[in-house]
Amino acid sequence: MKYSLCLRRAMLLAVVGASLHGVAVQAQESDSSAPVVGTRPAMNTLTPQLSAPPQQGASGASAAGDAQGDVAELMQMIHDSKLVELRTTYNGSYGASLFFYPQEMTYYVALFQDRHFWRVIKSQDDVRAEAIYAGFVKQTAELADIEIHRTGLQAQKAFLDRVIALSEDRAKRLQADLDVARTQQAQVNEHQREVQGEAVALRAGKDRAQAQLRELQRQVQQLQRQTEAGLPGAR
Repeated sequence: MKYSLCLRRAMLLAVVGASLHGVAVQAQESDSSAPVVGTRPAMNTLTPQLSAPPQQGASGASAAGDAQGDVAELMQMIHDSKLVELRTTYNGSYGASLFFYPQEMTYYVALFQDRHFWRVIKSQDDVRAEAIYAGFVKQTAELADIEIHRTGLQAQKAFLDRVIALSEDRAKRLQADLDVARTQQAQVNEHQREVQGEAVALRAGKDRAQAQLRELQRQVQQLQRQTEAGLPGAR
């Protein structure tokens, strides 16, 4: 009896081991690294922007799934809300996400750019999935370096453009003030010349008036003396 029980346990363990081995092999064979363009990322924040793949017939759906690979599968599962988003990292327009499908204990690792999936790899090995995700994150950082540098240059150029615009406006204001000052100075100079000419004319008139006054005073004095002395031949 004990021998029969042990034999049954051994057979059961063999069946379970074979099943697990088959699942592992199938998971390894399902890894897909071919770039795919035109699909959108699966982050929860982007889920509302996702659209379900077009419906096809039973035979066409299988062929299409094989042709599009894990990207189409991941998109459909996101659309059906079957995945749990574990991690997501952004670097510039690039990003990496790690999803988990609890029903089959399967991890999906996705690399995307500008909200479009680029690569999708799935695995039932959590350690391997984390390693792939870490590699994708590092890759996004390397790919985003030029974008980040470009963003800095754009900000610097925009700042310099604003400074130039402010400087040009300041220069125009100063030039306008200088033009007004020059115009006013010219008017002041002209007014000074006019006033100076009037002053010269007035001085000359004053001199003539003074001379005329002196002459009149002399005549008055002469007439006064004559009046006081009496006119000659008056007797």
